Amino acid sequence: MPLPHTFRKIRLELARSKTFPNGSNRHGYELVAPLDGDGRIDLKLWQSHRGDCRVRRFWPGEDDQVGLLVHKPGGAEHAQWVFDYDPKRSDDDETGYRFGAHKFALGEYVSVRDGDEVHTYQVVSVQPAA
Repeated sequence: MPLPHTFRKIRLELARSKTFPNGSNRHGYELVAPLDGDGRIDLKLWQSHRGDCRVRRFWPGEDDQVGLLVHKPGGAEHAQWVFDYDPKRSDDDETGYRFGAHKFALGEYVSVRDGDEVHTYQVVSVQPAA
């Protein structure tokens, strides 16, 4: 069954940092998620298509990690979006910082926590997922 038309394939690439002064198109994520009219993740549509909301992490020298985009409840202040690579473990999860409030639009910036580190990524493409 085809995905609803609001599903997008979003590419995030590492933004400028001390370690990468020019950013890096070799470090990042590709995710598939439903976006609302403002470019934010559509929670209701995600709920009915959880298994279709995928993420792929690419990083030089490491195998790609493939998992799901998961919403962990906790109320307005504590709910969070997580990249979950193994549902039996939580130590491999990466958390999107305020993903529920961020727009996933070309040129926008988002942050992802990987362990103790937070990296900033730029949205470099948003395309129909189908």
